[in-house]
Amino acid sequence: MLGLMQEWPLLAHSILDHAAHMHGGREVVSRSVEGPIHRITYEEIRHRSLKLSQRLARDGVALGDRVATMAWNTWRHLETWYGILGIGAVYHTLNPRLFPEQIAWIMNDAEDRMLFVDLTFVRLAEALAPKVPTLERVVILTDDAHMPETSLPGAISYETYIGEADGDFVWARFDENTAAGMCYTSGTTGDPKGVLYSHRSNTLHALTAIQPDMLDIGSKDRFMPVVPLFHANGWSTAFSVPMVGATMIMPGAGMDGKSIYEMLIQERVTITAAVPTVWLMLLQHMEEHGGSLPDLDHVIIGGSACPPAIIRKFEETYDVRVMHAWGMTEMNPLGTICSIKPEYAQLEGEEKVALQSKQGHAPYAVEMKISDDNGNDLPWDGETFGRLKVRGPAVSSAYYKNRGAEQFDDDGWFDTGDVAHINEYGYMQITDRAKDVIKSGGEWISSIEIENIAVGHPDVAEAAVIGVDHPKWSERPLLIIVLKTGRSATKEDIRDFLDGKIAKWWMPDDIVFADEIPHTATGKIKKTTLRETYGDYTLPTI
Repeated sequence: MLGLMQEWPLLAHSILDHAAHMHGGREVVSRSVEGPIHRITYEEIRHRSLKLSQRLARDGVALGDRVATMAWNTWRHLETWYGILGIGAVYHTLNPRLFPEQIAWIMNDAEDRMLFVDLTFVRLAEALAPKVPTLERVVILTDDAHMPETSLPGAISYETYIGEADGDFVWARFDENTAAGMCYTSGTTGDPKGVLYSHRSNTLHALTAIQPDMLDIGSKDRFMPVVPLFHANGWSTAFSVPMVGATMIMPGAGMDGKSIYEMLIQERVTITAAVPTVWLMLLQHMEEHGGSLPDLDHVIIGGSACPPAIIRKFEETYDVRVMHAWGMTEMNPLGTICSIKPEYAQLEGEEKVALQSKQGHAPYAVEMKISDDNGNDLPWDGETFGRLKVRGPAVSSAYYKNRGAEQFDDDGWFDTGDVAHINEYGYMQITDRAKDVIKSGGEWISSIEIENIAVGHPDVAEAAVIGVDHPKWSERPLLIIVLKTGRSATKEDIRDFLDGKIAKWWMPDDIVFADEIPHTATGKIKKTTLRETYGDYTLPTI
């Protein structure tokens, strides 16, 4: 027997319908690429998105066609997502921080028909366009007054493009499992792999993300997604924030500490989300120039492990609640958030920070487990490390064109490539990427844990740990340090700071001071480059 409920497909553009009808006057505030602050309402966003859908349909863009975007977080980028979704086409976010060759490869793999691009990236797009034969037209996300001279095919300003439609248009209706968005992994261990989100997965993920134990967001909030929309589906903020009718603050291209601080203060932001490197820049700016965060209630930190020093600074100095998060492009992307369950409500001081340093617990709709290399399930005791695997309605079942099939098993489990442990209350902690674990004398050493402790030293701006070949122990840890500007520290200073905070046999065999540490396009430490740089390094213990 079937239930007698309405067939109402979970289509992502219906989220914007809801925002416009129930929260129509709420604002989307953007730092425009052209410079000035721009303000627009959800009702106006919906109308302009309908105009875009209408215009795309007129150009012959159809169900399943891929339409690329390469843009910062602004109102225009938000409109492109919904305009593309509204006709059943697929928004394809391009990460401009990748190498041009990688971007061209990704565009060709996706067979993008159109590109919507910010002024910042016009020259990059000009270099890419001749290498992408499927690309028919480029729309530049500006108005005619700021339109540059360009060789891009069919180039037109966004405002002129949608101005050729009146918005008298009805969203298309189709199956909720229809492809909605596309985002490629960074490809640090091979060619990038395409993750293909559905309308259903995007909608279910947003419903999950807004829960109190997840993003904890409501219509009263002023939410600033610093995480770019081109990074891991924008952490789904393009859907979760309008879903609850919160004011949306878009930082545009201003990603430095000073610019982020200005937006936080001027727009009275209550919740924000970004990777740790962004918050390091913000906190360093405030350390040098002063300031406070009177309106900020909590900050979501994900993308890579958050050093405890950042958590302490936000909570103890600025009275801002920190919620550590973990997820992957393959998961839409949020998988866990470290909100505090009643079992831990009494924790204070360093015990509380230790809990908040974990990646957190999963919500309904995300299942996770840890297993050994033979696929045997391991206990949730908070100590036993294993390969982290996940499944759920917003988790990939395969990559585009079936690449990386070995990461998916017959029971639907996706092998994340992370090594983790889970405690009795479901709190998961990443100890390393499987490929970054240092295997010394048959035992595992967590590079992440050493890094997070080292960056707590008052003179340290950033830290990275890699394994270096050792004739007796197979591998031993090498610690690479970037000092804060104008600060000094010796190897002994760093060792003294680490002493008592990590196991003695985890102590790095050597410490190197560097001017910078390389990062991936998504802000993570690029361990592959470090291993190449220090591949021939001779440890003093040899």
